[in-house]
Amino acid sequence: MRSILVVIFCLIASTTFAQKEGKPLVQFSGVIYDIDSNTVVPYVTLNNLSEKKTHSANYKGYYSFVAHEGDSIQFSSVGYKKLVLVIPQNLKERKFTAVVKMKSDNIILPTVRVFPWASYDEFKRDFLTMKFADDDLEIAKKNLSSKSLRDLYVSLPRDGTEMQSFNFQNNHIGLTNKNMVQTNPLLNPFAWGALIKQITEGNKERNKK
Repeated sequence: MRSILVVIFCLIASTTFAQKEGKPLVQFSGVIYDIDSNTVVPYVTLNNLSEKKTHSANYKGYYSFVAHEGDSIQFSSVGYKKLVLVIPQNLKERKFTAVVKMKSDNIILPTVRVFPWASYDEFKRDFLTMKFADDDLEIAKKNLSSKSLRDLYVSLPRDGTEMQSFNFQNNHIGLTNKNMVQTNPLLNPFAWGALIKQITEGNKERNKK
C-alpha cells in the first residue's frame, strides 16, 4: 500500500511539473543522412540544449527519445558541421519525426614537413658532406665523352640506317674483289726465295758476332 502511494505521488508530481512547465512531451524520432552522399551518418550525438541532456543515434543513423515542444536539439559528429533543430510547438500529435541532413566539415590543416635528421649536428654533418648534382652542361659533357660514346657503340644495337650502310659497303667490296684471283703465298716461289735469303743473311750476322 505504501509503494502504491509513492507511485501515485510521483505521477501527480510529474504531471504537475509538466503543467507548470507548459511544454508538452514529444517523441522525437528520425534518421540522419549525409547531405552530399545521401548515406546515413552513424553514432551522431544529439544534445538537448534546453534540458542539458545528451542522446545518441545508432549505427544506422536512427534516433528516438522524449523531448518537449520548443526544445533546441544540437546534432554533432566528427567531420561534420554542427546543426541545431528546434522542435515545433502546437503539434497535433505527441510525436515529431525529422530527417536530418548534415554537411561534412572540411578542415584544412597546415603543412607539416618531416626531416630525416634527429638533431642539428646530424643535419650539419650531412649538409657539409652533401654531393651536389651536376648541372646540364656537365651532364652533356659526360654523355658526349669518348668513353660514354664507346660504351654506347658497344651496347646499343644498330638501327636501320646503319645496317643499310654496312650491308652496302660489304656488297661493294664483294663486287670489287669478285674477279680478283686469290693467290696462296705458300705456292709463291718469290716468297720462298725472300724467306731463304732472310734466313741466310741472319745466319751470317750471327757468325760475325
